[in-house]
Amino acid sequence: MRPFVLGLLFALTSGAALAAGSSAGYEYGGFPAERFDAVVMQYNRTGELFRIDGHCQSACTLFLRIRNVCIGPGARLLFHAAHDRNRVRNEAFTQHFRDAYNEKLNSHLAAQHALDEVEKFYTISGRDMIQKFGYRQCPAK
Repeated sequence: MRPFVLGLLFALTSGAALAAGSSAGYEYGGFPAERFDAVVMQYNRTGELFRIDGHCQSACTLFLRIRNVCIGPGARLLFHAAHDRNRVRNEAFTQHFRDAYNEKLNSHLAAQHALDEVEKFYTISGRDMIQKFGYRQCPAK
């Protein structure tokens, strides 16, 4: 196999292995967003349950795009405007994040200007994500 194909396969399988059905290992977000998108694609392809528990900031919130996602009531999700590697706000990246969120959450984030700033996090509890924004609560482990 070509090195590119091997690298892509490694990225897809190692990302999924790290997630192991949860946001563990992805808590603090990071670059590149494609790392998170690969996990989203895999879980949407398999339909397997994906849990967001504990701390989940920045690119970790892209997991809200997973069709079979659930949220632990004790989770904390932190949102902010997306940026490039130079920490310059990037509207295309920010829209990519908005596309991962449901309509209720997007309306709330817009009203709070939560996606306006790069450096400032806006936090929502897992309980509020479930009760106010309609995300599914994770079953007991």
